[in-house]
Amino acid sequence: MPRRWKLLLWIGSLTILLDQLTKYWARANFSDGPSVFIEGYWDFVLAWNTGSAFSMFENLGHGRILLSILALVAIGAIVSMVHKAEDDQTGFVVALSLMAGGAIGNVIDRIYFGKVTDFVLWKYKEHQWPVFNVADIALVVALGLFIIVSIKDWKAQETTGESS
Repeated sequence: MPRRWKLLLWIGSLTILLDQLTKYWARANFSDGPSVFIEGYWDFVLAWNTGSAFSMFENLGHGRILLSILALVAIGAIVSMVHKAEDDQTGFVVALSLMAGGAIGNVIDRIYFGKVTDFVLWKYKEHQWPVFNVADIALVVALGLFIIVSIKDWKAQETTGESS
């Protein structure tokens, strides 16, 4: 099995497992109310999200169906991109793997519960970020990794182009 497929399976599976285990833990422990982790900065609170990452599109009509279809299409596109990737494109494949794992983790919730389990609340003074979960973290890390890999590739191409 090519290295890129092993990365997709391992990283994607680990992301899904970690996401689902932490969501189970949150549903089991925070249904009675929030729990302070770091006073004034970080709480665990059970929240149900009918939207996408970080509660975006929460008021979208038929959101469960539309967001599930969109996620499944994205997962299909990710598999296609992994298929076309080279084995040495590690950063790119890791980002795709995190993205697939995060998308699948939230789709599992959306299909099973009709909404996504969120439980991490970060805040600072009067500001609170939207409540999120491990799948959302994986998606954000994937985006950051895509940016880093793209900049690195762009600089490599620029250097190659200048030396020609």
